[in-house]
Amino acid sequence: MDSSAGEYGMARLGLFLVFFTGLWRFSDACPASCTCSISRIVCIDSEPGIEDFPMLTLDDMENITEIFIANQNRLFDINDNSLRHYINLRNLTVTRTRLTSISPDAFFNNTRLQYVNLRHNNLSILSWRTFQNFNTTLPLLLFGNPLDCICENLWIKLRLQEEGDGQELRCTDDRGETTPFATLTPPDCVVPIVDVTPKMVTKMQGSNVKAVCTATGSPPPEILWNLDILSTHHEIEPKETESTLTLSGLSPDDNGRVIICSAENMVGQMEATIHLNILFAPTIQQLLEPEQNHHWCIPFSVTGNPKPELQWYHRNVTLQEQDYIHTQIHLSTENEDHGCLQLVNPTHIHNGVYRLVAKNEYGWDEKKVFAQFIDPPEIETDEPPTYTTTSPLPPLDDSVAVYVVVGIAGVALTGCVLMVIILKYGRNSKFGIKGSSSVISNDDDSASPLHHVSNGNNTPSSSEMGPDAVIIGMTKIPVIENPQYFRNTGSMLKSDTFVQHIKRHNIVLKRELGEGAFGKVFLAECYNLTPDQEKIHVAVKTLKEASESGRADFYREAELLTNLQHEHIVTFYGVCVESDPLIMVFEYMKHGDLNKFLRSHGPDAVLMADGQHSILVELTQSQMLHIAQQIAAGMVYLASQHFVHRDLATRNCLVGENLMVKIGDFGMSRDVYSSDYYRVGGHTMLPIRWMPPESIMYRRFTTESDVWSLGVVLWEIFTYGKQPWYQLSNNEVIECITQGRVLQRPRTCPKEVYDLMLGCWQREPYMRLNIKEIHSMLQSLAKASPVYLDILG
Repeated sequence: MDSSAGEYGMARLGLFLVFFTGLWRFSDACPASCTCSISRIVCIDSEPGIEDFPMLTLDDMENITEIFIANQNRLFDINDNSLRHYINLRNLTVTRTRLTSISPDAFFNNTRLQYVNLRHNNLSILSWRTFQNFNTTLPLLLFGNPLDCICENLWIKLRLQEEGDGQELRCTDDRGETTPFATLTPPDCVVPIVDVTPKMVTKMQGSNVKAVCTATGSPPPEILWNLDILSTHHEIEPKETESTLTLSGLSPDDNGRVIICSAENMVGQMEATIHLNILFAPTIQQLLEPEQNHHWCIPFSVTGNPKPELQWYHRNVTLQEQDYIHTQIHLSTENEDHGCLQLVNPTHIHNGVYRLVAKNEYGWDEKKVFAQFIDPPEIETDEPPTYTTTSPLPPLDDSVAVYVVVGIAGVALTGCVLMVIILKYGRNSKFGIKGSSSVISNDDDSASPLHHVSNGNNTPSSSEMGPDAVIIGMTKIPVIENPQYFRNTGSMLKSDTFVQHIKRHNIVLKRELGEGAFGKVFLAECYNLTPDQEKIHVAVKTLKEASESGRADFYREAELLTNLQHEHIVTFYGVCVESDPLIMVFEYMKHGDLNKFLRSHGPDAVLMADGQHSILVELTQSQMLHIAQQIAAGMVYLASQHFVHRDLATRNCLVGENLMVKIGDFGMSRDVYSSDYYRVGGHTMLPIRWMPPESIMYRRFTTESDVWSLGVVLWEIFTYGKQPWYQLSNNEVIECITQGRVLQRPRTCPKEVYDLMLGCWQREPYMRLNIKEIHSMLQSLAKASPVYLDILG
């Protein structure tokens, strides 16, 4: 048997097992005369037979989409409860049974019915009310029933005419003779005709209205008003052929509503409608304090008919709406508009009282709210000082002038000294001056990391804060330990994953490369690994602690790494488990981790030389773009595999020959780059400088959080490997990120690349750029700048 035939056989076996399992699941509740599967019930065995539709569990009945019943001699009716729980039923067949009656509400819950076959039963009368919730396109098969030629069945004839149905239905008259339904004309049997006046009511709020509904038909129809949702007080005065509706004090809540008057008899039903257009002055139902989502928003709800015009005032001055401050309507109904005044990156100058005025031809309303977006600077002057004199002053003599100058200089010097002392010792935080333009100064403005995307206090409630929250100023920020931070790979593992096992005698250690929490990493030579090379250089990662949990993590990671195969992901060759320590074997990348590589090819390379005098060429912009687009390509692949990296940084990328960059993490970075991590709960290390707000505060790690980290990686690349927020403590970094601040544009970074970074650093995850978009943009920028690879020598 060939492999394709084997696969086909296995597929058929699997399908059979699924089908068998589905049948077994229903065996207890399914009647003996029926066969029940996940979505279908078939009852065709006459013995022992059924008296009603099968009663399965609620969940199972909701999953049923088709029911087929035949040859049942004990099934006489379909009542209100027979099909109540089959809410997703689409196809119904009941044929060759003793069915004689169907209740008017039998199909009330079966709104998704698309096909009804009732052929060859004992139905003599069928009410139109049974099918009133369905339009005339519903296929209804009635052939083979002993239908009576009576007024109650005339609706069937009218339906057949409307559909153009080809069923040759016949009915039986009172003499026992059959006649075609098309010729059925029972006496005194006329469908109702209904009319209502007025059809449109346009009145002011509080007005009174009378409406009259008239109806004719035979038998005389019953007139009904549908007033269930009406808020206005109403009274009905019924008469023989008409009904009068009186509305007292029209309510604005009823604006836009439709009142239905229906007339029905045994032949059928007809409807007429009244539309309410109720005029009323505006009311501002709510004007709330500002809230920060992606942008700042002052929410409001306004009612009025006609729709009112809206005008905003800030500090009693008319607000001129622009791109960065404008009204947005999020939801509009007949009566209400719900929206907000949206402000993009407001500063302290936008603080103050906001007044909303809503006006239409019937009146107006206003409300005020105070908005505080950002604290003003400690020293703030709105206008330059002015000086006035009432009379000319006499000139100072020379000695007095000297004393004045010396005195002023002394005061100025004393003020400067006091200022320095206050700045050095008198601050609890580096954020004494707040505002949209506030940055933390440093000598190298290219690496100045403070820059606003959006502002405001987004501190979660105390109930959300874990024991590892940190206090910053007067703010408590929750830093929640994520117990699955390092790996959550169950969904990545495939049942057929094959991990290659490498013999211990084929591995020859050369020198130690580093040490991490798990163990050491060595440069080694591996023999017989590839058929075209006798030996190759590899990186060997050892497992220091061989506990049961450690071994389980080791094997799980090996299976995961085997499944990750991409040109920009470090190649995993296999494992060696013959004896302790357990070993993982990886591709060796000649130039080490990207962070060290960037630092050694930047303006501070001399500080990284370790006494060596070799001249290292500084990276060019095109080479930086080449590096960036390779990392983005690797992240596109990881996202396609539904893999969240959670620790993307230049320290976890490796550089090979010809400026080849690959994503990889041997775990050494948590020791070598310990200052990049924030310890939580005593053992978990979080790379907070690379993490978005939702990951810091709520342990949310997604592809979108990886996009944020990729933006930080771009910043690292264009600062030649500087640590993000390098002049801040970990607690201050948490404060910055959770308050909506982002890293400043590096001096060597093109505007297009910084725009990419900002797209990665949007506060709301769904607003961030897609990883594929980032890769495509970087690829385009890299292609526009040819890369020269002689930097590596």
